[in-house]
Amino acid sequence: MTTYYLDEIDSTQRYLKELLKSGECSSPVAVVAHTQSNGQGSRGNSWIGEKGNLFLSFAYPIKELPSDLKLESSSIYFSYIMKQVLQEHGSKIWLKWPNDFYMDDLKLGGTITNIVRDDLVCGIGLNIVSAPQGFAKLDIEISIENILNDYFNYLKNRVSWKHIFSNYKLEFCKSKNYFAHSGDKRFSLGDASLQDDGSIVSDGQRIFSLR
Repeated sequence: MTTYYLDEIDSTQRYLKELLKSGECSSPVAVVAHTQSNGQGSRGNSWIGEKGNLFLSFAYPIKELPSDLKLESSSIYFSYIMKQVLQEHGSKIWLKWPNDFYMDDLKLGGTITNIVRDDLVCGIGLNIVSAPQGFAKLDIEISIENILNDYFNYLKNRVSWKHIFSNYKLEFCKSKNYFAHSGDKRFSLGDASLQDDGSIVSDGQRIFSLR
């Protein structure tokens, strides 16, 4: 994985997508910033964080992803791998459907995915060293370099969606105390049922993460 380290950028996601579209780089490639001033979150929201937190975007060839992964659920796949990496270092982080990292009942980060030509572009933001009021920060001390090394090693192993999902569905019950969004609609996860492809069924409607 070729990795570019930047001191400051408005959005690692936007920067990487522009590089890919211009042909200045090719996947697999990652961009990491020390500070991000206008990051992209879900539903057009911003994810602005303080220096020292994780601001990561990477592009991965779709053809190198597990064959059983439904792209609409890729944010669950990439988020769960990050959660797994941090848990193996002792963190109690957990993943709320479909793409939010939580510590107890406070959010500390999230994941967003996009498709650019033949690549899947994933952005991950995590409060590692500090967090604004109302948010959490990671409960362990770990360097960004160690996180990235372990995370990209997981990706190289092409862990199947079936394997990731079999573990994720065991903790989906934690999400049932929260809400999620589908477009502009906010709905409770309390009565939602998780499907094997990562979607949920709520009030008879099938909803994918689409993040």
